[in-house]
Amino acid sequence: MCLAIPMEITSIENDMATCGVDGISVNASIALVPHAKVGDWAIVHAGFAIELLDEKEARETLDLFDEIEKAYLEGVKDNPGS
Repeated sequence: MCLAIPMEITSIENDMATCGVDGISVNASIALVPHAKVGDWAIVHAGFAIELLDEKEARETLDLFDEIEKAYLEGVKDNPGS
């Protein structure tokens, strides 16, 4: 399963951007969002920035991912081996 993750664009060279979140950095093509600039937040999926979004929306999405992870880990703790 692949997820599209909100990440901040930290640098751009030609049509490639370095994007980061929570200490993780990846390279992504910005061919689909050619108007992207450093400091923008983008949805990154399979090596491509596929959409730009504002920081508030990006943070809300990341918070939801954290909630999902916590619920999953709690379920695993409560039901080991299932």
